[in-house]
Amino acid sequence: MNKTDRMLAIVIELQRKGVLRAEDLAAKFETSIRTIYRDMQALSEAGVPIAGAPGTGYSLMEGYFLPPVSFTVEEAVALLIGADFVGMKLDAEYGVKARSSQEKIEAILPEKVREEAERIRSVIRLLDVGESGTRGREKETFEQLRQAILRKRKVRFRYAKNVPDPDESRHSERTADPYGLVHTHGVWMLVAFCWLRQDIRHFRLSRISGLVILDESFNIDPGFRLPTYRPADDRNVTVRIWVDPAIADRVLESDNFYMESFEPGDQGWLATFRVRRMEDLLQWTLGWGAAVRVLEPEALRERVREEIGKMFERC
Repeated sequence: MNKTDRMLAIVIELQRKGVLRAEDLAAKFETSIRTIYRDMQALSEAGVPIAGAPGTGYSLMEGYFLPPVSFTVEEAVALLIGADFVGMKLDAEYGVKARSSQEKIEAILPEKVREEAERIRSVIRLLDVGESGTRGREKETFEQLRQAILRKRKVRFRYAKNVPDPDESRHSERTADPYGLVHTHGVWMLVAFCWLRQDIRHFRLSRISGLVILDESFNIDPGFRLPTYRPADDRNVTVRIWVDPAIADRVLESDNFYMESFEPGDQGWLATFRVRRMEDLLQWTLGWGAAVRVLEPEALRERVREEIGKMFERC
């Protein structure tokens, strides 16, 4: 990054963060503290109203705003496609805001940049799955949860668990403190403190129904931060499956969440998974038919045989 770009980036960073120390800026832009001092002096001489307080850091004087900056074609495309994603994946209110943002971005782009950005966007397409059925309910659930999170209100809902035992109830009533929403592997998850389990749990929005925002407020655990939160890894069951080379590409493209490795093996490919319970892979394995073979554990091999036997009886 050259000096001019760095100085502009420093002003943007100060505008975003408010107060920053020279050490913070040096770490951010991977340069020396002495260089940051020189940049601050150059910005002041250029008329940027920077205030510095020993032991506190630098800040922009109140009321100062950076004039609109120009975007490269790549930056414009990233923002416009990002707005497309927000409009598709978030609730209706953010969909409207996303379209409004796109119009404002397009309005300030120079004509040549706008035309080139539009040309690139014309060959990149995000496919939505539609608004009917589960997708429509998910968006409604998302909007309710977003409001509950911002207002710090408890929620109550009915949750459908992925339970392999037919004798065990799949549905349960939950009261939870909603901490945040996470989009992973194509699905939205609610991270929340569950009062039934007395611990932080994850809930797929597609399995939530009857959501109600309660009047009771909650406080997030002081030690919890969503950007750095990582759930405990409780996937203790290792599964190894032989895969016919004819479907190796399709198996790899399936991007199974539990897959740890996919390597060439004896006359085929070896897929290794880590799961919480064998049933997490049962339907996935059956779906490939005779093109896959469970190597271990033996208990999963037995479950596959059992399911095939049931299927044969019903044919």
